[in-house]
Amino acid sequence: MEPDFAELPQLHCLGLNYRTSSLEVREKFSVSRKHLALRNAELAALPGVEECVLLSTCNRTELYYWTHDAEAAHSGILAHMLGCVPCAGEISACFYRYAEDEALEHLACVAAGLDSMVVGETEIFGQLKDAYRAAQEAATTSTCANRTFQRIFSIGKKVRSETRITSGPTSVGAVAVMLAQRVLGGLAGANVLVVGAGEIARSTAQSLCSRGAESIFVANRSYDRAVALAEQVGGRVIRFAEWVPYLEQIDIVIVSTASPVYVVSPSVLQGTQQTREGRPLFLIDLSVPRNVDPACSRVQGVHVYDMDDLQAMVADTRRLRGAEIAGGEKLVHEWVLENAPDLLRRKRFASS
Repeated sequence: MEPDFAELPQLHCLGLNYRTSSLEVREKFSVSRKHLALRNAELAALPGVEECVLLSTCNRTELYYWTHDAEAAHSGILAHMLGCVPCAGEISACFYRYAEDEALEHLACVAAGLDSMVVGETEIFGQLKDAYRAAQEAATTSTCANRTFQRIFSIGKKVRSETRITSGPTSVGAVAVMLAQRVLGGLAGANVLVVGAGEIARSTAQSLCSRGAESIFVANRSYDRAVALAEQVGGRVIRFAEWVPYLEQIDIVIVSTASPVYVVSPSVLQGTQQTREGRPLFLIDLSVPRNVDPACSRVQGVHVYDMDDLQAMVADTRRLRGAEIAGGEKLVHEWVLENAPDLLRRKRFASS
């Protein structure tokens, strides 16, 4: 008698990113690292969701999930994500949906840095590992997710090693420093304050140092982490509660923290600007959700830039790396053709 087989659940992806939505929309769906496990557990409890991994970065929020009931899972996940968000009907149009081979190829492109705003960026690889680790902590992964993610990191490494997509700026921090150079006309003699000490803040501070910034200040809620970062780049530490008075001598502030609320407001800057004798102050906000209130740009002499402004800057970089991107996409496509039959269509014995 022929054995009874059951198809594995299908891989799907539902999400939005910098291509499909503005920063104002993306920040509504941003999930901090410390809340990833909880959000995974909530999503895995929805009808039809059997395994899932939630990825949330400054440029995307995506759920990779496995299901036997695609429509039930999709509608439940989308409704859960939209929740009580205003204009939910309009915002739902920002979400994309991939299934099976397309979902696997999209995930591979994300791991390789091919789908990033900064092509070849290095942060996404670690962020994807953190996302997978958080899902494991929440017990929302099993056979399908584990086998997929264990293999997905190999193609990410392969694309980076066999193409030149990592030539030039490969981090959001590096692009932020390019923007700082542009607005200041150079970093020589400039005083720069980095607020935050996470991965993006670290890469930003290192880029500042390598590009000739002579005076770097670091402020962070965790004083020890601020000290560690300042030591790496030869900078000075400011206690988080005391950084505002230092704005009188700062030319550019780069903010990247995990705070869910604004840490820089117009009221803070109005008093500061009165003592700066007309010198402009530039704020670059790399946080999602944003840490700099957009209304700060209405304070005289204050100029605010955010992730959407950086996106416009990297358009030329993507164009110049066109050949390398094509080569990377070819490697990804070949990898999907080789791995999809096993990862997506392998059968197993049905439980009796």
